[in-house]
Amino acid sequence: MAERYELGQLLLMKGVITQEQLDNALEIQKKTKKFLGEILVENGYVSRETLLECLTEQKQADFVKLSKVKGIRPEVVQLIPEAIARRYCVLATALSDDVLVVAMKDPADIVAIDTIKRITNKRIKVVRADEKEILDRIDRYYSGAGDLTETIAALQQDIESTEEEVDVNQLKTAAEDAPIIKFVNSMFIQAVEKRATDIHLEPMQDGVSMRFRIDGVLHEMQAPPRGAYAGVVTRLKIMASLDIGERRLPQDGRIKIRVGTKDLDIRVSTLPTIFGEKVVMRLLDRETVLLGLEQLGFEPEELKIFKDALLKPYGMIIVTGPTGSGKTTTLYAGLNFINSPEINIVTIEDPVEYAIAGINQVMVKPKIGLTFPAVLRTLLRQDPDVIMVGEIRDLETAQIAVQASLTGHLVITTLHTNDTVSSITRLSYMGVEPYLLADSLNLILAQRLVRKICPGCKEE
Repeated sequence: MAERYELGQLLLMKGVITQEQLDNALEIQKKTKKFLGEILVENGYVSRETLLECLTEQKQADFVKLSKVKGIRPEVVQLIPEAIARRYCVLATALSDDVLVVAMKDPADIVAIDTIKRITNKRIKVVRADEKEILDRIDRYYSGAGDLTETIAALQQDIESTEEEVDVNQLKTAAEDAPIIKFVNSMFIQAVEKRATDIHLEPMQDGVSMRFRIDGVLHEMQAPPRGAYAGVVTRLKIMASLDIGERRLPQDGRIKIRVGTKDLDIRVSTLPTIFGEKVVMRLLDRETVLLGLEQLGFEPEELKIFKDALLKPYGMIIVTGPTGSGKTTTLYAGLNFINSPEINIVTIEDPVEYAIAGINQVMVKPKIGLTFPAVLRTLLRQDPDVIMVGEIRDLETAQIAVQASLTGHLVITTLHTNDTVSSITRLSYMGVEPYLLADSLNLILAQRLVRKICPGCKEE
């Protein structure tokens, strides 16, 4: 409270407020825990402009050159959410004895200071810094963009040729170059920090586009130079165990890496285009896929309906929605809810996204005849209690799944439709008899991913 009392003294000395007004404001502060400046403005004792002038005079914030500040720790910087740091142009630079040192473009911005105090629950020491330096370091510490920028610059210097034909050995050698490896690593780090679900690398006529899908929307990111693109693609192919010499046909593979504390399973898909190979990567984070039902955002009544359907011994549950709407996450949450040693759960997936203890998971392999219908027929002889079918794609799979649900098995699956009613229509169009659907369906759940508001940014 010492800092607020000093502000009061300054306002008294300048004749801006009276002793009675200060005492009244301090009494209100004890009850409400609001900031003194905020109380004085709300009660009309002082204008916001006058308060800002006095705060600037009171703080007399030191000026620091961030380029000369050493030992800034990422975990300290990230005490302030990125959205708040960008909104107010602030950067946390040090933490000592519960005092957070914050570099600000405008040390007199009491709204920013109050917001940071509320979010961090720390005492704040303000220093003034250059706006550009603050923004540069926000990019570096929150998104890894600084490292990426340096890596791309190194790639630019490393380019000796552009679109000349190169043999496989040259591609492999290029992919092992330090700048290429560093770029790929930085790309994954940046994607994780930005909570991206997909990475798109696309060759253009005159360059390269790199986009991250964040909260369902693609955002343009800083891409590698055109001349280094073949090396980047080859590096990704090596990591995904793909054929680096095959550039005429699409390929699919997987990469397993650890970024910080997160174990990522990355699905890699290549597609030949007129300007080269496009690469799309789906980032699967075990922490975000293996959620509990309570974490999925159900209303209490909806959650009860879903749990009741999962606990039934037979019938069919269909989860529907567009690609990327979180259907697999919902299925896994449902399986985790009912998973126990007392029941036999088997899944058929393409591909198996995550291994779950206590559950038998099968990945289809169409090239060798291991298709959804083939596995389903075999599973029915494996004494299953619960069968999860990753997706119903054809009539044969649909018919076997419906028959299984009518013969004492709980079948959980997904469909690509936009709403619940369309699921029934879709199955009917496939050729499943309506009377069978009426007997087998326990629940159809349609879902979407919805953006969440940052707790530190939301306003009434």
